[in-house]
Amino acid sequence: MIWHRVDKARYWSNMMPDYLTFDPASRRLRLDPHEPAFVQNPYEAYAFLHGTSNAFFWEDYGFWCFGGFDDVNRLLRDRRFGRQNPAGIPDSRGVGDDRSHLTAFDAIEANSMLELEPPVHTRLRTLVNRAFVSRQVERLRPRIEVLANELIDRFEPGGVDLLPAYASPLPITIIAEMLGVPVEMGPQLLDWSHQMVAMYMHGRTRETEETANRAARDFAAFLRGYVGERRKKPGDDLLSLLIEAQDNGQKLSEDELVSSAILLLNAGHEATVHQTGNAVRSILAQGGDPRRFFETPERNVATVEECLRFDAPLHMFLRYAYEEIEVLPGILVKPGEMVALLLGMANHDPLAFAGSATFNPARSDQKNVSFGAGIHFCIGAPLARLELQVSLKALFERLPKLRLAEEPHFRDTYHFHGLEKLAVTL
Repeated sequence: MIWHRVDKARYWSNMMPDYLTFDPASRRLRLDPHEPAFVQNPYEAYAFLHGTSNAFFWEDYGFWCFGGFDDVNRLLRDRRFGRQNPAGIPDSRGVGDDRSHLTAFDAIEANSMLELEPPVHTRLRTLVNRAFVSRQVERLRPRIEVLANELIDRFEPGGVDLLPAYASPLPITIIAEMLGVPVEMGPQLLDWSHQMVAMYMHGRTRETEETANRAARDFAAFLRGYVGERRKKPGDDLLSLLIEAQDNGQKLSEDELVSSAILLLNAGHEATVHQTGNAVRSILAQGGDPRRFFETPERNVATVEECLRFDAPLHMFLRYAYEEIEVLPGILVKPGEMVALLLGMANHDPLAFAGSATFNPARSDQKNVSFGAGIHFCIGAPLARLELQVSLKALFERLPKLRLAEEPHFRDTYHFHGLEKLAVTL
């Protein structure tokens, strides 16, 4: 049957969640991203939108959003869009126009390769990537296995919250060891990271901004001290390699080095923590013996990829238009306007995945955009994948009868999609 757009919208309106409104003629959506039902299950809204319009103007944010897999994959690679604000770094959205209280945070953002475009981005990524790849991520597998088992050994006999006991300490320990900063600083590094990441949340306040600025100032001061030590006594760590990394005779400036280290520390754990919790929840929901998902290396890899697709830790990635672009018929964006690429929605596109709402590691159409694509593809993706493969396998092989102690709930932090707590019985 061929559907006309109006007929299709009328059909799917029967499935429209009662917490959103959508006008098919203008493709305008009203949906509070803090709506509890949406926070706990964004895929219900995504399913309705997939059946109605993969592209829509989200009024609560004030920009066009794209959630079709092919559109997101294409736009991530489209050089007419980028992360760098053409009006200047950083993103000017916030509480009021005065940014005098954000000087430390803005200084970090101004040198972050995630917020820059070529040619500066190319130079920074080349330098950082050389140092990162030179560690040969696969060589970390034995260390991650040892750490995973040590953390499991520390679990209380009756039960535990897996987020602080397992999901969080593993990636922060690994990235701290890689960078050569004290592992015992892990809790403080996490606090700084959480306070800075809060800047990207919808509806941030002046207090949020001031807290993030203090975190950026203290984080940078801490790292500058360690950079100074490594300049005098280089070691076999990522920080030392970043100091020595060169490209055509150019090195990272100290400001660039500090921003890069903060980016690697933040990105090196934030998404992995969320994805670990989401993955455990997804696997336990399947019932049966969870070890079946990790019986062979091939099944392990496939299971992790399906976890990344099925319940991704990052659902929205923002970009700026650098010229006037008709993204899709009838959708025109002007230079400087922002657009949102909805990674979590794209991963559930029924046109890209058979049985998109079903957890199926054996699917033949396995792919996802959870790490992005194009020049901003996540530099830490190989490490994140390795940590997930090792930690999930170790957890379920050691504790095959692990069960949820209570129904887990997601934090009200769209577009970072992660659990508040993951209480399990052993």
